[in-house]
Amino acid sequence: MSFNVDTLSSSHHLIHGIGFPITVMGTGPTAVRGSSYIEGPSVFGAPIFPNTWASVMIGPMINTDATPPFIPGGFCYGPPANPFSLATIGSVGILGDLNVATNAVVGANVLAQGMVIGSCGRDVLALKKDFDMPHPTKEGWRLTHACVEGPEAAVYYRGNLVGNDEIHLPEYWTKLVDIDSITVNITPKKYHQNIIVTKVDDNVIYLSEENNLNINCYYLVYAERIDTEKLIVEYEGEIEDYPGDNRQRSIAGYNYDIKN
Repeated sequence: MSFNVDTLSSSHHLIHGIGFPITVMGTGPTAVRGSSYIEGPSVFGAPIFPNTWASVMIGPMINTDATPPFIPGGFCYGPPANPFSLATIGSVGILGDLNVATNAVVGANVLAQGMVIGSCGRDVLALKKDFDMPHPTKEGWRLTHACVEGPEAAVYYRGNLVGNDEIHLPEYWTKLVDIDSITVNITPKKYHQNIIVTKVDDNVIYLSEENNLNINCYYLVYAERIDTEKLIVEYEGEIEDYPGDNRQRSIAGYNYDIKN
C-alpha cells in the first residue's frame, strides 16, 4: 500500500520499519519531540547505488527544486569539492573505522593518538619522518627524503672516494642547503691517510692528503636546509604552543608523549 501527501508532519515520533529504540526516543510523557527511527536501508540524493552498501547511502543532490549545494571557502589544495553530498556543522563522532577511497583534505591539523601509517603499511610516521616537496631545481619533479632526528632541519650526503680528491654534491643542494653549514666526516680505508678539507666551492668539497697518497675513504656530509626557518629546539608549554611557523611543521611523532 502506498499514498502520496504534500506535507507529512509529526510532533514527536516518526517510525519507519520494525523496531523501536525506546532509550533514544522515549515513550509517553518522555517521548522525545522530533525523533525518528528508520530501519533502513535508506537512500538520500541520487539513486546511484547498484546494491545495498550501507544502512544509510547518500548520493549527490538531484532535486531541481532546491538551490544547488555550495560550501564557500578554500584550502591550500584549492576550493572545496562542491557540490557535497553530506555537510555537517559541529563535531562528528565516529566510533569505528573511517574508510576513505580517495583523499582526505583537512583544513587544520591532523591529530592522532596512535601511529600514522602510510603507503599501505610501508611508512609508519610515528617511527620515522618523511618529507616530500617540489624539486628545487627540476621543474615537474619532486624530491623525497627521510629525516634523521636532530636540533636542525639537516640533510646528509654520503659515499666513498677512490683515487679522487673531490666530493661533488647533488646539484639540488645549491638551492636546498646553507653552504656555510656544511660539515664533512672522513673515514680513511685500507691504509692510514691524513685527509683534510681544503675548501668548499661551487657545490664541490675539495680534499687533500698530507703525504700525497691516493685518497681512499668514506665520506659523510651534513648541511642545514636553507628553505625553512631554523628549528626552535626547546619551548615552554604544549605542542600547540610552538613559537615558530607551524605551517612548516609536520608532527609525525605526535604520539611520542603517549606512554605505552
